Amino acid sequence: MKQKFFIIIICLIATLKMMAQEFTLQGRVTDDDNNPVELATVSVVSQGKVAFTSLKGEFSMNLHSADSVAVKFSMIGYKTKVRVLRKPRGKQTLQVVLHTDATMLGDVNVTGEKIQSDQTQEIKIKDIKMAPSANGNGVEGIIQQQAGVSTHSELSSQYNVRGGAFDENSVYINNVEVYRPFLVRSGQQEGLSVINPYMVDQIGFSTGGYGAKYGDKMSSALDITYKTLKAKGKKPVVEGSLAASLLGTDAYIGIGTRKLSWLNSVRYKTTSYLLGSLETKGEYKPNYLDYQTYLSYQPNKRWKIDFIGYISDNHYNFEPSDRETSFGTMENVKSFRVYFDGHEKDRFLTYFGTLGITRNITRNTSLSLLGSAFYTKEQEKYDIQGQYWLDQTETSENLGVGTYFEHARNYLSARVMSAKLMLRHKVQKHNVEAAVTLKREHIEENSIEYEMRDSAGYSVPHTGKDLYMIYSMKARNELNANRMETYIQDTYRFSSGIADSTGNGQTHYTLNYGVRMSHWNFNRETILSPRISLAIIPANHENTTLRLAAGLYYQAPFFKELRDTTTVNGVTVASLNEKIKSQRSIHFIAGYDYRFRMNDQRFKFSAEAYYKALSNIVPYSVSNVKVVYYGQNECSGHAAGLDFKLYGEFVPGTDSWLSLSLMDTKMKLNGKSIPLPTDQRYAVNLFFTDYFPGSRKWRMSLKLAFADGLPFAAPHKELETNSFRATAYRRADIGMSYQLLDNSRHEKKTFLKNVTLGVDCLNLFGIDNVNSYYWVTDVTNQQYAVPNYLTGRQLNARVLLEF
Repeated sequence: MKQKFFIIIICLIATLKMMAQEFTLQGRVTDDDNNPVELATVSVVSQGKVAFTSLKGEFSMNLHSADSVAVKFSMIGYKTKVRVLRKPRGKQTLQVVLHTDATMLGDVNVTGEKIQSDQTQEIKIKDIKMAPSANGNGVEGIIQQQAGVSTHSELSSQYNVRGGAFDENSVYINNVEVYRPFLVRSGQQEGLSVINPYMVDQIGFSTGGYGAKYGDKMSSALDITYKTLKAKGKKPVVEGSLAASLLGTDAYIGIGTRKLSWLNSVRYKTTSYLLGSLETKGEYKPNYLDYQTYLSYQPNKRWKIDFIGYISDNHYNFEPSDRETSFGTMENVKSFRVYFDGHEKDRFLTYFGTLGITRNITRNTSLSLLGSAFYTKEQEKYDIQGQYWLDQTETSENLGVGTYFEHARNYLSARVMSAKLMLRHKVQKHNVEAAVTLKREHIEENSIEYEMRDSAGYSVPHTGKDLYMIYSMKARNELNANRMETYIQDTYRFSSGIADSTGNGQTHYTLNYGVRMSHWNFNRETILSPRISLAIIPANHENTTLRLAAGLYYQAPFFKELRDTTTVNGVTVASLNEKIKSQRSIHFIAGYDYRFRMNDQRFKFSAEAYYKALSNIVPYSVSNVKVVYYGQNECSGHAAGLDFKLYGEFVPGTDSWLSLSLMDTKMKLNGKSIPLPTDQRYAVNLFFTDYFPGSRKWRMSLKLAFADGLPFAAPHKELETNSFRATAYRRADIGMSYQLLDNSRHEKKTFLKNVTLGVDCLNLFGIDNVNSYYWVTDVTNQQYAVPNYLTGRQLNARVLLEF
């Protein structure tokens, strides 16, 4: 009995001693910017213990105490760090910072993807350079393929989002809002976008429910961040590219040292070859040229200076000769022939610049002062006469014969200057951002437009008494206004539940909430815009994200919305309405993301349901890309729909996606319920990339678009007469490329890193898509809608040199 008692005592003492030698190690692993490092490995080799950090970079593990315990922290792309604990006891907490390993990043292919934790999705840019494009604007071309986004012209870089107009989309470059030209009325006139794809580092895009940091636009937010080059050692890093095609030439060069990064790009675009496929024949002379530079200087960790400079000079000259269009049904075909005299000469000159100074007060706090200036001088001049014949093809019956004459002398200059003070602060689980912006706006307009139509010797409209033109407009306006904007928002990341040793078992939340306020002295209006979004990653379901968002969004009026028209004796006069108010939209959004692997390839399925309650709407009409507003807050309505997107690597090493959008819109105007002018009931978009079997040098990129047509009515009529709908937009573009030289690892003795040859077939199936309509009026005032078709099938050859 004594022997058994003695053995029990010995076992208890040994157990207590072992318990006294155990301790708990916990902590958090972050990168150089204090962001959590997810799934980093925490290991103690001597004890055979391994743990992984959670999505918040946190870890916890039980270890045995010893004279010294070596804990190793490692993650691909970061330098491994080892911490040695001396005789650890009880609970030990470590805060570990892993530094980027520049030597590893050149050899490691990182295939992980950032988890979307708010309403802004990250758009990859690696497939932009060789994707087939008719307008040459790579970033907008990718945006136009996203769920909830629509476009009806391959010549334009503009887009509609969930029933909104072109003007309802905000665009930012390095936290500064950028502007588009005002007088552009067709895709043929559009030049190059201010967004330079060769300088882009990150693209964030939101179709609704976005944070308070983005301006007073009520449809979408596009956030562009330009890249900076940084040398690994004393030797500066240099990169560049030269691209040429039948549609233009681009040159880019960038240089980076430890403190300085300087990017430069010159682009030239001409669409003469592409416009030659339009039904209106003539001499097209479009020439678009721009230069852009981005300079970033960081003398130390405390200070940073950024400068962006942009100059754009776009010319569009056109002398039409003739046109012949057949339209109608198989049983009722009509022929429209026109012979032209006259010409059009347009010019759009733009200057844009930003200067930013950032002071890093502490590791987690920074203060930035951003100044920007935008100036545009635009002119649109044309005198075009057309003599037309409209015939019934089956019977050769003449339905109408006449002459029309179109005249315009439109001049506009605009200047917008702004100063923005922005504060960013990180504290524990919060990421706070606040800013105040002051803007000074000056716009001058002097416009005269008229259109005369003669049918069978009578001027239309024919009253028998008075002589009126079918359309005549005059405008001479000047806007001088000040605008103040401010916002504050916080991103709060927290978790619930108890995590196990691998970091699982917790539900992770990301809450973004904030408020935005602005005041415009022109209409003496102050608006307040609260916004909130919540993302949830359920416990033990780290591949699933649930997203909810709501907010009150305003479309603050600018020059286009202000133009109110009155017609007296057949002459329309446009003036600025000082009583106009901001349009309002309340967003309700529910989203679902599911990340999975199939055939060892990563995929992501996303779905969103949304409802937008619209009020104080300013009605507008759309012709081509020209938006004409009524100048009065007259409507209310809604936009609701579903967006689906499947994104992933259908082929290893390439990104592809398929999107489906369903939408219903309505607005009430003068007691009548009608669809919004951008009511696109369905849209399907596909972007697919693939390699030829057995070769990584041959590559194919395919873009497909199938979208519902938009409602329309005869020009110069009330919007509630929109009783027609255009045919569906259907288009396929395919590009083939061959990598002639792959020297990305610098194995060959040449300064070139990549040489790629490509050929594109634009509008592969030669489908006649309708962009707008020309209306022919006979003497009885009956009108016929003659479709204006877009570009036909064209081939484009390209070459890309990178070094």
